[in-house]
Amino acid sequence: MYLSLSIPLPLTRLSCPLEAEIMTNYASSFMQTLVGRGFLYQCTDEAGLDELAQSNKLVGYIGFDCTAPSLHVGSLVQIMMLRHLQQSGGTPIVLLGGGTTKIGDPSGKDKSRQMLTQEKIDSNKDGIKRVFAQFLSFEGDNAAIMVDNDDWLSNLGYLEFLRLVGTEFTINRMVTMETVKRRLENEQPMTFLEFNYPLLQSYDFVELFRRHNCRLQLGGSDQWGNITTGVDLTRRMEGGECFGFTTPLITTASGGKMGKTADGAVWLNGDPSLGQDFTRSPYEYWQFWRNTEDADVGKFLRLFTDMTEQDVASLEALEGADINTAKIALANAATTLLHGADAAKLSESTAQQTFVSGETAAGLPSVDVTMAELEGMGILIAATTVGLAGSNGEARRHIKQGALKLNDVKVETHELSLQTSDILDGVVKISIGKKKHALLKITDV
Repeated sequence: MYLSLSIPLPLTRLSCPLEAEIMTNYASSFMQTLVGRGFLYQCTDEAGLDELAQSNKLVGYIGFDCTAPSLHVGSLVQIMMLRHLQQSGGTPIVLLGGGTTKIGDPSGKDKSRQMLTQEKIDSNKDGIKRVFAQFLSFEGDNAAIMVDNDDWLSNLGYLEFLRLVGTEFTINRMVTMETVKRRLENEQPMTFLEFNYPLLQSYDFVELFRRHNCRLQLGGSDQWGNITTGVDLTRRMEGGECFGFTTPLITTASGGKMGKTADGAVWLNGDPSLGQDFTRSPYEYWQFWRNTEDADVGKFLRLFTDMTEQDVASLEALEGADINTAKIALANAATTLLHGADAAKLSESTAQQTFVSGETAAGLPSVDVTMAELEGMGILIAATTVGLAGSNGEARRHIKQGALKLNDVKVETHELSLQTSDILDGVVKISIGKKKHALLKITDV
């Protein structure tokens, strides 16, 4: 993604250079929505941004580097912010990093990124573009805008850029940035090429201000240092009042990274022509959301769907096995946004047939258990109960080999215990590899 060097995060959600009092009431629908749904981590000036957003003239952007032929779920929180900006009357800009990708973003990396050819960057760019049409409208009064920073960065002469932007940065400040400091402390090399990345990202804000009167950059919390640098550079070079807004790091309730599974990243592109390494089918995407941890359902409904707060609160209040209703609603809403309502309905139907009618009718082995018997049952016992393992030791070996799955999700530890939330349409599916499956069928659901 379009990420770069970041300074250590402050303890509050506001930081220099532009400080303001923490607000609790907002006049603009944009700030009401983003703050109310949990997007806000830091903002350079909440009051000023709230006032500008009331005018429906707010233009904001997020950058996405072209390092892969698809974006993944980790980028979805940023895309949803652009969607809310447009829905509130503002104009979203999707900035493709055709130019910055040639350098490679060092944020969060302990070594240099692989250099990509121009052909590969262009190919990745084409794959990434497809996703945004599902979330944004590129027609109408506040039509979304898509631009490529290669249009201006590649045309800048090196001496011109140094005189234009280099004079606004000091080495003193840059070596205090977290990524640079970490590389130095760990005695890991950082190329001068990478060292230039924050200058280029900051200059993007200047160009977007000039071309589209863009006043806001949105991004993840690791972008705070780069965003405030861009705000400051735009003020210095153009005299423009601009704003920065970052989201918190989105993690799962168990502490995992959002969008990462045992099978790899959850890609947003469903086009099989991109290859299995960079795509997820609509059904796989639906299943990802369906397998959300209980404690994350409310948070994810707010962040990744358009569902109203009233509807989210109702679903969030469900407990026990009933939480599965909320998970299905989340899966349907998220899949509808990306792949359409028909794909969501088909995915739900396929899941129901897979877990109940289809496989059971085809003779898939099943063992009847009560809800009480299931609650707290260890995964080793579950595997032996349905006959997929002859002993706990054999089941443990399957886990070590990455072959044992619970509801099509790879089991990572032999200490896993089943919960009522693992019940999908009255059954729990246990699998060994791709061909051996069995069901725990709940008799008192």
